[in-house]
Amino acid sequence: MLLNDYMNEHFPQLILRPPLFYNGEIGIRFELGSDNYYEENNYMQEVYQRAITLFESLHFQDEEIFIVVDVNDFGDSKTYKHKARIFSPYIRSRSLLYTLKHTEMSYIFPEDNEEGKCKTNRFTLQCKVSDVKYIPLLKALCNQGLGIQPNIIHRIYFINIKRKTIFHIYDDRGCDLLATSSESIRDIYFTYNDWILDYDRDEIDKVFK
Repeated sequence: MLLNDYMNEHFPQLILRPPLFYNGEIGIRFELGSDNYYEENNYMQEVYQRAITLFESLHFQDEEIFIVVDVNDFGDSKTYKHKARIFSPYIRSRSLLYTLKHTEMSYIFPEDNEEGKCKTNRFTLQCKVSDVKYIPLLKALCNQGLGIQPNIIHRIYFINIKRKTIFHIYDDRGCDLLATSSESIRDIYFTYNDWILDYDRDEIDKVFK
């Protein structure tokens, strides 16, 4: 199955880029960390716990997913090649990495690419959730920009093929969840309602109420 075919069928109007929540029709934006920056260790533990809990609520071990990684190239076409190794520490089977697909695209933010030098390299891996060491992967995504190692600066999207959901952690502050149907994520909306970002709560409530 090709990612583009899947997206065209189930998310035909969606451009897969941030801010994901504002690009989709049905979604939830969750807050991962509170504003208590004075207790850094407690803050990051809360961020990790929420990210892992949401991921596990959305993805069962035997379910098929796409993992999509966007790597931006700002002019040196050779820089993207080693970036494919981003998958290696987080995939249990090395042989699975041979199925990794790469697509070179126009820069995902065309409004910032007036000279046309920038490109986006999209790497896609189809696998089962059980193939992924997702806990350290989620933590690395949450660590970006904080000076904590390991961290991943590239955008990663988890697409649940059967449930038709897209999960994206943008940094330690929060994450976006999109779906093709409000019913498919209604239980997530009610179970983790306290984690919904208050700034977008009114718009989110309209979808589910």
